Amino acid sequence: MRKTTLSAALLCGLLAPALAACGNDDPPGTTSSSPSASATTQAAALSVTDPWVKAAGSGMTAAFGTLSNSSDQDIDVVSASTPVNAMTELHETVENADGSMAMRPKKGGFVIPAGGKVSLVPGGDHIMMMDLEGPVAAGTTVTITLTLGDGSTTEVEATVKPFEGADEKYQPSDGSS
Repeated sequence: MRKTTLSAALLCGLLAPALAACGNDDPPGTTSSSPSASATTQAAALSVTDPWVKAAGSGMTAAFGTLSNSSDQDIDVVSASTPVNAMTELHETVENADGSMAMRPKKGGFVIPAGGKVSLVPGGDHIMMMDLEGPVAAGTTVTITLTLGDGSTTEVEATVKPFEGADEKYQPSDGSS
């Protein structure tokens, strides 16, 4: 019996430094999380209310909602992606010289001011989802991953809704029609 106790004590003594190296530096009672969920990331301070996507059978569609920043620093949304389309861009809608409205990529993405909000709306700023891989049907949901300026990400579940309107034309970033 003494031999087993001594072996267990020796094993514990040898493993303790190795196990300690696997730990973290967090104070007792706290837990670590991935960088994208840490309280110090922009993602922790960003919330999205009323997220929705315009139903579409093919081609392209857009996502909308209100982005809110609960921190005391600006938050930059630099890109977005979804599993339902091949190419996603952050867009703004602008008036052309002839008075027509056009969508184009928004340079720098969306900046949500400290303590402020940015509304993504038809006919204004929005998340453009191009090259749909299939229909985006009303009543379903689309997961949108937003990538922020600090590299953190957050996922948004957006409900797909029927919508007619906002008849802007797409204007590529090079200015051609």
